[in-house]
Amino acid sequence: MSVGMAGGSENRRIGVPVFVDTGVVFDELTHARAAELIGRYPVSRSALLPLLHLVQSVEGCVSQQGIEFCAAQLGLTEAEVSAVATFYTMYKRTPCGEHLVSVCTNALCAALGGDAIYATVSRRLGGLGHEQTAGEPGTPGSITLEHAECLAACDFAPVLTVNYEYYDNQTPDSALDLVDALQEGRRPHPTRGAPLTDFRATELEIAGIFPDLEDRVEAPTASEATLRGAVLAEQTGQRAPVMPETVEFPPLPEKK
Repeated sequence: MSVGMAGGSENRRIGVPVFVDTGVVFDELTHARAAELIGRYPVSRSALLPLLHLVQSVEGCVSQQGIEFCAAQLGLTEAEVSAVATFYTMYKRTPCGEHLVSVCTNALCAALGGDAIYATVSRRLGGLGHEQTAGEPGTPGSITLEHAECLAACDFAPVLTVNYEYYDNQTPDSALDLVDALQEGRRPHPTRGAPLTDFRATELEIAGIFPDLEDRVEAPTASEATLRGAVLAEQTGQRAPVMPETVEFPPLPEKK
């Protein structure tokens, strides 16, 4: 098993964003999808986040060519695009594996076993560190592993996601079973949400392009535990205060 050192030192120079040079030329379909996304916004630059996900769906990361593509499509400078791409952790600067496994190691998940899950999965994948890849990026069975700072599923801690789909109430053993299945080409159904796909297909959906929208939105996303508070409020007749039609704001202090 090869371990790709995603996010190596050549891409971590302090204060200087560096993106891999893949030499890719984006095809007509990608240009058409970019035009569709841009057309959804009254101001074209508002489409930058979706476009970054779009180029990531093609290459598995945001490359230098991806930065140039987004800048050209939106009439922005490469510096403006790079500033956004380096701010959000969902934009990867080196190619990801077929699957992105994100293990929550924030306070609650860590206390309930998240750190042990991450360590166990890391060892199984050859001692991977954060944002490193086991296998050739993009090939079947390749996996990129990362720490996640809260996956907003504390009611099911400890949790991990695969391509941002939830696998709840995990243990080191269940996480190993999941990773083994992914490497073997199987795709266990998430605890909730849509059926599992690969990282690049997920990125296309995050961009706002859904080739099979009907199948994706039919999947259940809420759970009994998540909705428990709303159910109790309805049973006991609790309601949030009604918002007033107008609100008086205090005057702003005078500039000195």
